[in-house]
Amino acid sequence: MATRIDVNLPGECAYSVRIGAGILASLGRNLRGMDRFAQVRDVLVITDDNVGPLYLGKVRASLADAGFKAADIAVPAGERSKSLDVAGEIWSAMAQMALGRDCLVVALGGGVVGDLAGFVASAYMRGVPVVHVPTTLLSMVDSSVGGKTAVDLPEGKNLVGTFHQPSFVCADTDVLDTLPEREWRCGCGEIAKSAVIDSDEFFFWLMDGAASLAARDAGVTAEAIARCVVFKAGVVAQDVTETAGVRECLNYGHTLGHAIEACTGYGAFSHGECVAEGMRFAARLAADAASGMDDGSLDAFAAAQDELLAALGLPKLAHGVDAGRLMDAMRRDKKARGGRLRFVLANDVARWEVVHVPDEVVARKLKEHLA
Repeated sequence: MATRIDVNLPGECAYSVRIGAGILASLGRNLRGMDRFAQVRDVLVITDDNVGPLYLGKVRASLADAGFKAADIAVPAGERSKSLDVAGEIWSAMAQMALGRDCLVVALGGGVVGDLAGFVASAYMRGVPVVHVPTTLLSMVDSSVGGKTAVDLPEGKNLVGTFHQPSFVCADTDVLDTLPEREWRCGCGEIAKSAVIDSDEFFFWLMDGAASLAARDAGVTAEAIARCVVFKAGVVAQDVTETAGVRECLNYGHTLGHAIEACTGYGAFSHGECVAEGMRFAARLAADAASGMDDGSLDAFAAAQDELLAALGLPKLAHGVDAGRLMDAMRRDKKARGGRLRFVLANDVARWEVVHVPDEVVARKLKEHLA
């Protein structure tokens, strides 16, 4: 039985997220049943060379059974494919295929493929629809929902992108059976972030189920995905294009996390591992930056968060990058304003704020954290 979550955003077309085991086979039928795709013929499936051999055949068969004419492009797996050069190659291929504004892009893969395919779809002929078929835990709980698309520049991650909401999300939990352990932990990092920012109810549910989630229990996994989708959809509905300040909460742990990724070379550590390390640091930075909280409360929150991350298989990260390089990378973070560092800081579960933190405070706490 699939779970359906409807995402309703102001000024945008509503879309549904389906979560369940074995639902990939019904992808084509579900798309054909949508009014906006009733007359669509041409579909381009964008995937990577890891996911393609596993699931592309099943996706193409489902699309063909529903009367779609599908072509596909497979990019090299990994963060390096999230580039303007690769996007340009795909746009050229689409033009050579004579794909028009009535085509549909299907993103079959994890976060890299989803970000890239969404960006490609958002700009080709000024925008064509995109459907996400996420194949990692991380992309199911985070990147496939909310409409953020991006490619990287040498200067930093996700610096060029658009907001382009999907028309449908098909999260088949069966595909997670082939997910490597490292990528499973990566998704667990984002689930932990969502639980910390969302509510006591989500946080303590996850604390109770952390061991089961780490062990890939199917029921716990499906519920964790659904909870994250509901949480993120609620946040995005309040701040679709990240201009009201609400959506910035989704970047909890990401300021230091993205800096570690940039300094170690994308792929050396998973995104979720780096976010978890950023969460640890943010909880400790809050002791200096937050007002009206006693140290005991902050210490208790940091300890509870540490316990949750450890239970999910996310211990403290030994990345080996010094404080100076991390500071330089964080100054290029998208949340920085006027050269000043800004962090999403949580003082407790569901209590967060975006704070300007002086460089000297960040540097001091970072050196303490690394020691």
